[in-house]
Amino acid sequence: MPDGTPAWEDIARDHGRFLYNVGYRLAGNDADAADLAQEALLRVRRGLESYRPTGSLEGWLARIVTNIFLDEVRRKRRRPTVALGDRDDVLLPPSPAPDLATAHDRLSDEIQAALLQLPEEYRVAVVLCDVVDMSYDEIAAYQGVPVGTVRSRIHRGRSQLRELLT
Repeated sequence: MPDGTPAWEDIARDHGRFLYNVGYRLAGNDADAADLAQEALLRVRRGLESYRPTGSLEGWLARIVTNIFLDEVRRKRRRPTVALGDRDDVLLPPSPAPDLATAHDRLSDEIQAALLQLPEEYRVAVVLCDVVDMSYDEIAAYQGVPVGTVRSRIHRGRSQLRELLT
């Protein structure tokens, strides 16, 4: 692309694992993480022409995945799903694609389970800071809240993680 914007194929190839990893940290399971990554790539494809690099590409991608996750959380609140019953022994989780299998190995299952117990506002802040490596200022701008709120959410989220892990 003439203005330095990467091609969609390059983003999909070079950042697909990153999208999956962020999705996994937010959603906590392979199927939802793969869905989040796939939906993010679709949105990237639609929005790439209007994308103007102002920050990091990974920051933009992380915001897309996080927005999709939060949209899904809100949708589920409006339309709760009905449980399938006690026959979960017959439902086997799908195995992740080979190229995505190692994306969630950097954090232990124990840490991931603790992350999922955090309130979503704390979980999103902690994931964006500690997994995506966004700065407090970037997170504040993305979430539309003051930097002090971001600091508070990250501090409280990390404190709750410590309690859950000890």
